[in-house]
Amino acid sequence: MIPRYTREKMGKIWKDENKYQTWLEVELAACQSMALRGIVPQDVPGRLVTKKWEMGPEDVKAIDEIEAKTKHDVIAFLTHVERKMGPDGRWLHLGMTSSDILDTSFGILLKQACDLILFDLDELISAVKNQARIHQHTLMVGRTHGIHAEPTTLGLVMAIWYEELLRQKTRLEAARQSVAVGKISGAVGTFAHLPPEVEAEVCHQLGISAAVVSNQVVQRDRHAELFTVLANLGATIEKIAITIRHMQRTEVGEASEPFSEKQRGSSAMPHKKNPIGSENLTGVARLLRSYAMAALENVALWHERDISHSSVERVIAPDATILTDYALARLTRIIEGLVVRPDRMKANLELTNGLVFSQTVLLALVKAGMEREGAYALVQRNAMSCWDSGESFKELLLKDRDVIEVLGEDGIKSCFDLNELLLRVDTIMRRVFT
Repeated sequence: MIPRYTREKMGKIWKDENKYQTWLEVELAACQSMALRGIVPQDVPGRLVTKKWEMGPEDVKAIDEIEAKTKHDVIAFLTHVERKMGPDGRWLHLGMTSSDILDTSFGILLKQACDLILFDLDELISAVKNQARIHQHTLMVGRTHGIHAEPTTLGLVMAIWYEELLRQKTRLEAARQSVAVGKISGAVGTFAHLPPEVEAEVCHQLGISAAVVSNQVVQRDRHAELFTVLANLGATIEKIAITIRHMQRTEVGEASEPFSEKQRGSSAMPHKKNPIGSENLTGVARLLRSYAMAALENVALWHERDISHSSVERVIAPDATILTDYALARLTRIIEGLVVRPDRMKANLELTNGLVFSQTVLLALVKAGMEREGAYALVQRNAMSCWDSGESFKELLLKDRDVIEVLGEDGIKSCFDLNELLLRVDTIMRRVFT
């Protein structure tokens, strides 16, 4: 992923130094377990651990130079490690295949990435919850099909975001568990050269689970689950971003992203304040969906394993987790700094001259004894006139003899009470936040 979207902590997870360091940890853990069973000399692991070091740029360079000749990254790594550790290095990787080290370390790296994303997600959930509480009674018009419907509150809109983000957290926690899996079962998963106890001990020591059964690789439905969850989380991020983009439109003007003092909106038009953050997040969501599709296509590998998934994962694993980390942090900043304009929300609510009460009038007529079809036609007749003329919906009803005959003036006026429409807002909020 390009530096523009890479935050420091997530970026470090996917650096080659951390990858090779994780490979080394897997190899040393396997060697220690083998020594307990007499597969390698008992004094070897201790000597190897004393020679252990932190992988740096010089190690990456050396491994790359070897790989240029061997055309095999694991062999290049092992060659470099043996050169640095001396004769005892030959006991590393005994009875193991490349995917034992690759997939086990991949499970560790994905677990680290998921932990960081879960932290980010908690930060966003907290920000959304705080704003939902603040704007619990901030009145705004609800929209269906992009058209004014009935009143709602900004707090309710955000409560939906909050509860959806909680569901995404539950999914991500499950996916984290699914991918935090390793295997030390050999070339085709039969434990032909090592006992299963080695696998169990290595995975336990490294904080992941051991695959119940594998072939040469950990099965890729696990990874597809994670990338699908990240895509789903991206869809929620996009959902929130699109709402903010709509509210920031000049014609709407109900809320906007924070705009710093020295920020510039356009190279040509100094007046511009554009929702660039939310637009950026919409684009990020598109990428996350594409990574999910690639991960799903990785599930079907030939026989006990082919290498078609490898190139895909080298791209999508760092890119998807880095982008998710970036997107969550950016959306959190937008939510925390969101500029809300209640006066504009109230003005927009009044744009349709009372049409938001049409259902209340319809129900009042039905409760007063009219058949629903006739009541609907009566209300719609006045509503369409309101649309066309711009007159007050209430005043049109007060001039309609058919409506007056059923409801009377007081009955009509009683239908135009915002408090009645929002009577249960507090009840909904208690359901969400308790």
